[in-house]
Amino acid sequence: MTAVTPATPETTAPPTGFDTVIRRGRWFDGAGSPSAIRDLGIIDGVVTAISEDPLPVAEHTEVIDAEGAWVMPGMVDIHTHYDVEVLEGPGLAESVRHGVTTIFLGSCSLSTVHVDPVDAGDLFGRVEAIPRQHVIDAVGRHKSWRDARGYVAALERLPLGPHLAAFLGHSDMRTATMGLDRATRDEVRPTPVEQARMEQMLTEALDAGFIGMSSQQLLFDKLDGEVCRSRTLPSTYAKARELRRLNAILRTRGRVLQSGPDITNPGNILSQVLSSAAVGRKQLKVSLLSAADIKANPAVIRIMGPLAAMANKLGGDFRWQHLPVPFEVYADGIDLVIFEEFGSGAAALHLADQVARNELLRDESYRRTFRKDYDAKFGPRVWHRDFFDAEIVECPDAALIGKSFGQVGKERGGLHPVDAFLDLVLEHGTDLRWRTTISNHRPEMLKRMAAEPAIQMGFSDAGAHLRNMAFYNMGLRLLRHVHDAAQAGRPFLSLEQAVHRLTGELADWYDLDAGHLRIGSRADVVIVDPAALDDRLDEYHESRVEQYGGLSRMVNRNEAAVRAVLISGRTVVENGEPTELLGRERTGVFLRAGRPTPPVTAEARRSVADR
Repeated sequence: MTAVTPATPETTAPPTGFDTVIRRGRWFDGAGSPSAIRDLGIIDGVVTAISEDPLPVAEHTEVIDAEGAWVMPGMVDIHTHYDVEVLEGPGLAESVRHGVTTIFLGSCSLSTVHVDPVDAGDLFGRVEAIPRQHVIDAVGRHKSWRDARGYVAALERLPLGPHLAAFLGHSDMRTATMGLDRATRDEVRPTPVEQARMEQMLTEALDAGFIGMSSQQLLFDKLDGEVCRSRTLPSTYAKARELRRLNAILRTRGRVLQSGPDITNPGNILSQVLSSAAVGRKQLKVSLLSAADIKANPAVIRIMGPLAAMANKLGGDFRWQHLPVPFEVYADGIDLVIFEEFGSGAAALHLADQVARNELLRDESYRRTFRKDYDAKFGPRVWHRDFFDAEIVECPDAALIGKSFGQVGKERGGLHPVDAFLDLVLEHGTDLRWRTTISNHRPEMLKRMAAEPAIQMGFSDAGAHLRNMAFYNMGLRLLRHVHDAAQAGRPFLSLEQAVHRLTGELADWYDLDAGHLRIGSRADVVIVDPAALDDRLDEYHESRVEQYGGLSRMVNRNEAAVRAVLISGRTVVENGEPTELLGRERTGVFLRAGRPTPPVTAEARRSVADR
């Protein structure tokens, strides 16, 4: 989709007056153009005026005072796992309240387009730390669709808060076509009929407006359930021929492959980067997980830019995904995905029964293996494996709070950090809560990555790992980083560039009608108070997820930072809090790749409300 040239600002008021006027804010267009103090006028969900002079208002006009604030396009979150939550909580308030107005579904090879409810539970439950039974129940209650087009129609029958776009998950296709057991056996290949069916599924999804396909080669994402428990995701079992045929469809259609490489195999990483290259074939747009400044291997981040540049010089269109904030994770006991990357950790997480798991954690031979895995400091890995860099934040024994497991080991007679950790897990179970930062810990490196052209701002994982992480406000935190650097006289991006990176740059690359705030644009707007971009953005909070049985999840709260969010011209957040409108009346649409998308009409809103 070709970006629209900014129109000349309009100052003439319509005969009936504007529905909404945003008054005297610093306006950003999402394309990186110079910002300026402007009034914005909105009619029927569309920006119809951007004026240097004050716009007139009618009696019915909603006036939003944006003086001293930034008025920018709603942000785009390119990597979430809201596929289940959206079915029963379509407002997706935890992202919208932070200025996100466009959300991508279907990441990491996982989607709910084709699989049945039980298979969906097995795919999402352990990998994304979403309670398996709630996945099964939600998909079972809502699934009325049989294909991609029906899936889109079902989403648009919901009172969507934000706009949605979607990848079709490769594991979803493989499971629905081959069955979960056959799809997760290394010796099994899809039959010609099964291969053709997957290709048909992908073609139908692209016809329905999907942005592409997501696949996964990372080997520590494990299945839940009983039948195939602890096998890796179906996508990881696909061989080169299967992937080439699916990628060929994406190349032909100009759509995107999102993928995660096998980080233990440098050859696989290089192969996925170079799959974008247009050498004797069409280019493939590739978005790969992820550019991270990993504590365990600090040199890796320095080769990511050159790798991307090599692919793009060969005619590719390659991007890394990147979380632009420190990757801090929390855990209850041993329940954390980073333990899946080595044998002894995965063995513990394989055991769903707590009694059996505790017996394993007591076993001395098991502990020897865990210590050996922990002490293996070389080789590709995500976790730094340093229990001295792991702080206890909650525990029935209050004397332990604020200490690391390494410290506790020393105080208990010089115990190995692994034994100190396992002892505390056995003593306190999931009442033992701790945290560590595994990557993106160096501010100067975060600045370099934020300015790297081959890196996309994303990878929030919103909607997943509910007890482990909260990056819903990552866009606001990037804006704070940029603003603080400019205030200190050490800028690394202009504010206009930072807004562009979070909005129009992403929408344009994925070929979506979003991310811009110009005359004729759909009125998806966030109004940010720069004075409130402070340490409150980093504070720890929890909130109950009613559709997951009241599970308490980590969230972000920074009410003062976001004065308002508008989607399709309607105010869905005020002073950081969702309005009654969000999730009750439809404001969002499914954005079809390559097609313009008008705002939600009053008729469509009434149709949803009538249900």
